[in-house]
Amino acid sequence: MVDEAFLAGLIGQRTSDTTVVVERGPASTFARSVLDDNPVYADVAAAREAGFDAIPVAPTFPFVMAHWGAFPEIQASAEAREGTLEGGVQSILDTLLKDGGLILHGEQSFHFHRPVVVGDVLHGLGSIVNAYRKESNGRTMSFIVEEQAWSDTTTGEPVVDVRFNVIYRR
Repeated sequence: MVDEAFLAGLIGQRTSDTTVVVERGPASTFARSVLDDNPVYADVAAAREAGFDAIPVAPTFPFVMAHWGAFPEIQASAEAREGTLEGGVQSILDTLLKDGGLILHGEQSFHFHRPVVVGDVLHGLGSIVNAYRKESNGRTMSFIVEEQAWSDTTTGEPVVDVRFNVIYRR
């Protein structure tokens, strides 16, 4: 059972500590997969002509960055990641689904401090920033909001913040 105490206990939990290398193949493949055939996502000359220093990623690519380019040898040690929820948000979802129910993708948003481009090496820290319940049509929906803050590993400057809302309905 998802109660207020369970949800309150999620707020502030660190869900990820990941370093990624943004690579051309995955960035270009992602753009094609979302049916964006703009040449800036595949061609260096087109990207430079459009004012980019390198090939940029499609606007929603940061949502999946951690699944491409998170090579084991560039990750922080287990000691450095101590306090990060093992399994991230997925472990929370697994706990919720033990009682049955449905998981829905609620929303996501992106706040860019600068474009994400091929060649970037970014460090992302994720955490649960909000968790709450709402009643709707006789059903209880639990909302869990995660935010990942990605920064440039060379300069430490912020690059993009990704906010994701997942809904558990029982």
